[in-house]
Amino acid sequence: MENIGLRLKSLRTAKGLSQRKLAAIADVSNATISLIENGRTDPSTGLLKRILDGLGVSFADFFAPSSAGDETFFYRHEELSEISSGPISYRQVGSNLSDSQLQILFERYQPGSDTGQSMLSHDAEEGGIVLKGRLEVTVGEQVQTLTAGDAYRFNSRLPHRFRNTGNEECVIVSACTPPSF
Repeated sequence: MENIGLRLKSLRTAKGLSQRKLAAIADVSNATISLIENGRTDPSTGLLKRILDGLGVSFADFFAPSSAGDETFFYRHEELSEISSGPISYRQVGSNLSDSQLQILFERYQPGSDTGQSMLSHDAEEGGIVLKGRLEVTVGEQVQTLTAGDAYRFNSRLPHRFRNTGNEECVIVSACTPPSF
């Protein structure tokens, strides 16, 4: 969590923004930005996404290592890049997607976890397949509970949210194009 706060602070200062200005852009309180930057609160996925959108940075770019190595074509499970952990884990295929048109994620939602009350929205198209468990997906006004083998696909500009409504871990493989999460 401290790493998220330090990265956020570094990015904010590199863009020449005060905590107050970033808070206004992201429509959150100044205290929220301060708590995150000081490692005193764990932002929900939706909240962090809203803050990063205010900075013009995707989840993938925010969590990418600062230096790019040689091009890699194959990845073992342990080589996937963790771009968000906690009750919801997003592991990305590849680490630096700055020149990519596709983002692939291996997602794990613990029982009861969700992406937050703030609906997500970003400039892309996304889809995924539930491999295990139950996932409630909200897209605009539509809500559907998906189980193993079910899938979703939608324009990510539409407000959306994900929530594990089951009693077991939910596992998904998803894709987003262009990378914007």
